[in-house]
Amino acid sequence: MKRALSRKNLLERLSRTGKCLLGPVLGAVSLPYLLGRRFRENRRFIRHAEKWTAEQARAYQIEALRRLCTLAYGKTSYYRRAFDAIGFHPEDLKSAEAFSRLPIIDRDTIRAHLDEMCARPVDHPSVDHCSTGGSSGEPLFFYMGSERSAIEYAYLIASFARAGYRLRMPMAVLRGQGVSVDRKGLYHEYDPILRHHYYSSFHLTDGSIGRYLEHIATIGPCFLHVYPSSVAALARFIRRAGVKAPDNIRGIIAESEVVYPEQRQMAEEVFGCRYFSCYGHSEKLVLAAECEFSPDYHVWPTYGYFELLDEQGRPVTMPGERGEIVGTGFINTVVPFIRYRTGDYATYVGDHCEACGRQHTIIRDIRGQRTQEMLVAADGSGISWTALNMHDDTFLRVRQFQFRQDRPGRAVLRVVPAERFGDEDQQRIQQNLARKLDGQVSFAIELVESIPLSPRGKAIYVDQQIHGRLPDQHERKPS
Repeated sequence: MKRALSRKNLLERLSRTGKCLLGPVLGAVSLPYLLGRRFRENRRFIRHAEKWTAEQARAYQIEALRRLCTLAYGKTSYYRRAFDAIGFHPEDLKSAEAFSRLPIIDRDTIRAHLDEMCARPVDHPSVDHCSTGGSSGEPLFFYMGSERSAIEYAYLIASFARAGYRLRMPMAVLRGQGVSVDRKGLYHEYDPILRHHYYSSFHLTDGSIGRYLEHIATIGPCFLHVYPSSVAALARFIRRAGVKAPDNIRGIIAESEVVYPEQRQMAEEVFGCRYFSCYGHSEKLVLAAECEFSPDYHVWPTYGYFELLDEQGRPVTMPGERGEIVGTGFINTVVPFIRYRTGDYATYVGDHCEACGRQHTIIRDIRGQRTQEMLVAADGSGISWTALNMHDDTFLRVRQFQFRQDRPGRAVLRVVPAERFGDEDQQRIQQNLARKLDGQVSFAIELVESIPLSPRGKAIYVDQQIHGRLPDQHERKPS
């Protein structure tokens, strides 16, 4: 899949040997300077804007929405047509009420009109081709500018700082990266620039977890950056094996899946530190991070425009009421996502926090697409579906897909092919997923005409038919 010529992409393409050779040199450079001017500017802006009053934040949002709508109206035929149909012109956007007149879009809108929604030539060197899993089981493909990486990373670092993390603190990462075996036979790779230690979330056997924990104990004061399901696997092993958790872990940062209260409590008890979570999207719509003083999420008002709407499309404004998250991202200027339904739901708490003083929208109990469905490896360990959610062209010509498993170590990948799907696509799927699974689960591809959704119309990514409790999987309540 096409990747832009950006600083982030170039660093990611460095081989393990290249990073080891360049690491001492680049490690001597101040990381904010290494990350670039855009990162530094946005970091300063975030620190300043975080203290804004609600009135200042609203004024910024209206101006950002006006700029985004002006871009969309002037550069894309889709939004020009949609705005003209309701008599809306971006110059008239002076309030949230005026913005709420615009139509809501969803994944089907993007799929049907992607070419008409692009505000920049997609073959430009600054444009990345991206994808994410969809709530219907069909991947969503879109485009983003490479400049968004530095902006988003500045927000993430500011979010992680609430948990105590600082740039270049060591971080132990179990988040789905493909990790090869090092010279000692450990599934581990090291990024000396960011000081990130990557461990394989595809090899969570008791033997591997034990070695991960032994290695983590040697890297100095650090944070865990994890999926909720992967840190649950570590915590359960520690309890099961009766071993002591590493005492150099200063905090846990969990993302990309639903956070269940029982998992949070167990991890905090086992590791003796704060469990901290962030909420965001591959589409770069809304970013929310937990407060230093509570597990409630504070929505960043300068990252994107957040709406919480009830079933009639009305704003949720009463504490305790739930609604669907609708987002308008400020940092993707290639394909503007304006009033985009996320399929995620949350409970409204309020518009300011007495504990920290931020005048940000506060939400809690986020539920939706970010499930913890599991494949069971041949050795009985669990592999989270989230780790297999490919963000490249693996499922480029696929309408829907689903794993079906009835015995450990083996599965069938059901695929509903799209137009022009052929042998090359089948080989790419087989190779890319096999590389991630690394022999833990073998699978055959079965082409099917359709894949049933849940009774609530949600995709089931793993049709798990193995009887009994799955390893490290939370028993989810029906949603």
